[in-house]
Amino acid sequence: MTTAAPPRPAPAFVTGLRAHGDRTAIITPDGALTYTELADRVDAEASALAGDGAQRSSTVGTGPRKLVLVTLAATVPALVAYLGALRAGHVVLLAPAADPATVAELTRDWRPDVVDGVPTTGAAGRVLHDDLTLLLATSGSTGSPRLVRLAAASLDANAAAIADSLDILPTDRAATTLPLHYCYGLSVVHANLLAGAGLLLTDASVTDPAFWRQVREHAVTSLHGVPHTFALLDRAGVDLDLPHLRYVTQAGGRLAPDEVRRWAARGAEHGWRFVVMYGQTEATARMAYLPPELVAAAPEAIGVPVPGGALRIDDPDTDGVGEIVYSGPNVMLGYAESDADLALGRTATELRTGDLGRRRPDGLFQVVGRRSRFVKPFGIRVDLDAVETFLRSRGHTAAVTGDDTGLVVAVEDGDPTAVRVAVVERLHLPGPSVTVVAIDALPRRANGKLDHPAVAALARRPEGPSRRRVAGVREVFARTFPGQVLDDGASFVDLGGDSLTYVQVSADLERALGHLPERWDTTPLGELAARTPAARSRWAGLEPAVVLRALAIVLVVGEHDHLWTWLGGAHLLLAVAGWTFARFVLAGGGPGRILRSAALIAVPSSLWILGRSFVTGSVQHQDALLLGGVFHPLVQGYWFVDSLVQILVGAAALFAVPAVRRFERRHRFRLPAIVLAASVVLWLVPGDPSVPGDLYSTHLVLWLFVLGWMLQRAGTPAQQWVTAAATVVLVPAFFGVEYERAAIVAGGVLVLLCVARVRVPRFLVAPVTAVASASLGIYLTHFALLGLADVGVPPAALVVLGLVVGILAWRAGTGVARAGVRACAQISWPSRSSGPAGQASSEVRTGSTMPLRWSSSTWWWTPMARRSVSGRATQPERS
Repeated sequence: MTTAAPPRPAPAFVTGLRAHGDRTAIITPDGALTYTELADRVDAEASALAGDGAQRSSTVGTGPRKLVLVTLAATVPALVAYLGALRAGHVVLLAPAADPATVAELTRDWRPDVVDGVPTTGAAGRVLHDDLTLLLATSGSTGSPRLVRLAAASLDANAAAIADSLDILPTDRAATTLPLHYCYGLSVVHANLLAGAGLLLTDASVTDPAFWRQVREHAVTSLHGVPHTFALLDRAGVDLDLPHLRYVTQAGGRLAPDEVRRWAARGAEHGWRFVVMYGQTEATARMAYLPPELVAAAPEAIGVPVPGGALRIDDPDTDGVGEIVYSGPNVMLGYAESDADLALGRTATELRTGDLGRRRPDGLFQVVGRRSRFVKPFGIRVDLDAVETFLRSRGHTAAVTGDDTGLVVAVEDGDPTAVRVAVVERLHLPGPSVTVVAIDALPRRANGKLDHPAVAALARRPEGPSRRRVAGVREVFARTFPGQVLDDGASFVDLGGDSLTYVQVSADLERALGHLPERWDTTPLGELAARTPAARSRWAGLEPAVVLRALAIVLVVGEHDHLWTWLGGAHLLLAVAGWTFARFVLAGGGPGRILRSAALIAVPSSLWILGRSFVTGSVQHQDALLLGGVFHPLVQGYWFVDSLVQILVGAAALFAVPAVRRFERRHRFRLPAIVLAASVVLWLVPGDPSVPGDLYSTHLVLWLFVLGWMLQRAGTPAQQWVTAAATVVLVPAFFGVEYERAAIVAGGVLVLLCVARVRVPRFLVAPVTAVASASLGIYLTHFALLGLADVGVPPAALVVLGLVVGILAWRAGTGVARAGVRACAQISWPSRSSGPAGQASSEVRTGSTMPLRWSSSTWWWTPMARRSVSGRATQPERS
């Protein structure tokens, strides 16, 4: 039973909702709510929680106080549930809606009286202090049950300080680009509601064109992000040239000074302010901010305290460096580690941040390092002692050290793979950022204490056994994107996933989860990792693009080896390439990403062709320029690679035009339809009748690529019917009397359009995935084997050999590349000094790892002219 003491008033940003009248409060894709409508819903929620029939604000908040767990997400019902619980005067325990495991853990440990509106038995005799309003888990919890206790007065004080610092106006509209259960994202809601501003409630990624359509449509004036958000914006080629944007804030971790300057300069160019902020959950959210006008002079600083707060440097050394201590009305009441702590009043009057810093001569504060045993790799705060305790609970004797680049774990007689998996899954860190070394005995000092510096030195030793076993969703992503920040809000597309990467990842996810979720490639990592694995059946569902790619590759190889005469594999691959272009390249970026995709094809292809030109006379050096149609107009040669690279370069040029990018964001289907119509017109362009390039010239096969792009963008039944009709009409018209080839291409396109999953026996998943993902190795190596037919090797054996050799070559090449990226990701680069001459850098006292992006894929590969063992060029195969 909970106490019946009347609660203290709810926060002002809740009680004051109705005062903002008919101003727009919440905007969603489904419509908008005014402040009056929002207040009505919040009051109704508060009354329902009271369970006493109270209907109006005069009675809301009466009755016994309850501990209410709310799983907060960027939806109207979730936000109303949160505000309603505050309005009723209850104590709210926030949990991430996308993480059922954390919800279950919090429910078990804290026994709330209500979980998402459903009453539970609660905890008998629990006492809730009158000042207690909100409970938040600390950033990057390492398994400790400790929560931050916050009062309504602290929430109001911090909301007011943020609104003052940022000059939030009633006419502003903020987009919810951060998880709302996270203190930074929550503070955006509080401050804007207090000011009477509007909130665009969305969980769309900043790389999703739909997000930017909403931002423009609803005249969003503020955006908010952590360092990873700005990395995603860079990768997506978003320039933030938005007419209504007033300011952009950054917090949640250190952004490099050069990046701060660059984003501030971009803001100055486009007319918005860039505000760097600093905070911790224990201070409700924000403690300091760097005024935009000071960014150019002090990009490494955290700035000045927010209004009402104060910063000081405790026990400074001779360089003025000491622990940063904050005081102000937004400081927490204290921590809670058990039910008994919920009855406590204020036990904390100031916040010892654990950060080392100094006050500069210009009065600005600057963080220079971390104190004690806390590190913050990838923005996730980790208590190293707590990690040791966690491993001890798992039966491992381990010593843990590290810095902001990652962790080093030494374990006695343990399995390094099991330890790494446990740490990665517990802390949600990228796999490559955790180095585990198995040793006979942990290094200790003379006094018997663990020698953590000696543990750090072990990081230079080679890693333990291979991580080939897929342990879970996070391990799949960590293996695919070594060295990258694996933010829970980032999806496969956000992280830079592309066409061949997705083949392997989709198969690994299907094994890890027992099924492949719909739209998994745009689903946030945190949500995927939180899914409960399903029971595995004898059948598995593969994406049609994976199956089509494998079948098309086999068609090409078999036709070249004269096992069959079925044509059309390469042209089908070109349509699938357009589909993956729209799904992965356009979904995550602009011209820069398109050119990177082109380079993933052009660079390895050119190197291979150049190498071949030195060992066979059938390939010339200039063929490495991928302009075979220019040098060899009578021979199709490497036409597929030539055409695809040229198409991608042309697409990059097209999307370099801002107006085109804006049009594509608004009209995702209409643009490829227009380009398709234009590319069909190219059929009418007269050419040289002596050139037999009717099926291979870039300008003539462009339409197939665009058809795949259009197919991927067909989101409504009408658009799908239009695409199907275009396929049925254009494919036969293009291929003429080659009915077999037309049937293969049209059939594959229609399967891609109409079939969501291809059901195959589970034992076929591995070989199909291997063939599809190893297309580079298969395409490049199987032509080198064609000469074996001259010595009597039968066609069927040649096909099998071509597939096996290609797969082995692909895995060997990607394995070497991965090892190189992992090695580079562990290099510690000294930071540049930002202090006066002769003074050591005050920014970072340890090295910092330079994050490196790894993509294990190229796009599509096809070898072209068939060669004999003697090196003579034979008639090109039309596949």
